[in-house]
Amino acid sequence: MPKNAKAAKPQAPKLPKGEAEQVRIRRELGHDFALSDDAFGRKRLAAGTAEARRVYEVSNDGYTSTGGIVRVRNVDPLLGITSLSRQQREAGQRYREDFQCSQQASVKPMRWTERVDGGRKGGGIADSVLDAGRAHAAATRALCHWEVAAVVRQVCCAGGSIKSLAEQTGEGRDVVTKLLKVGLDLLAVHYGMMMGR
Repeated sequence: MPKNAKAAKPQAPKLPKGEAEQVRIRRELGHDFALSDDAFGRKRLAAGTAEARRVYEVSNDGYTSTGGIVRVRNVDPLLGITSLSRQQREAGQRYREDFQCSQQASVKPMRWTERVDGGRKGGGIADSVLDAGRAHAAATRALCHWEVAAVVRQVCCAGGSIKSLAEQTGEGRDVVTKLLKVGLDLLAVHYGMMMGR
């Protein structure tokens, strides 16, 4: 190896399509709380967060410092699907609330040097969290079929869109929407908002 030859630096992989544009828009707006540095020192969207799933769109009207109007598209799927009935929306909201409450197990950060007493009365997971977990599990059982449960879980609990679910499963959007409506009807019957057919 010649003396003046340098060791090759590892090249950074290309960013996914559109991510560089989303990073640029967020930096210009000052929304850099959703950004993190990767191993190559580049700014990236914080993966797995709701903020990273938001899509910022810029028009070229010239009204903001970025040279356009910024629109943030983050529509709740239960509100964005206009063909859902009131009972279906309420059932989906209740299912989501039970899920969110069951995930809040009063977890708080601790120092490594802090002593833990495992036998303390009143410790552990709160009753309301346990009750919400039981209610969520019972509602999931009421969905009956795994395909219906998967669609309802993705839309209500994970905030997924019908379009993204249709792309993931390879089904048409109308099929995914029908599965969601069937699941929300089953939940409405389970919660006593509707009579069974």
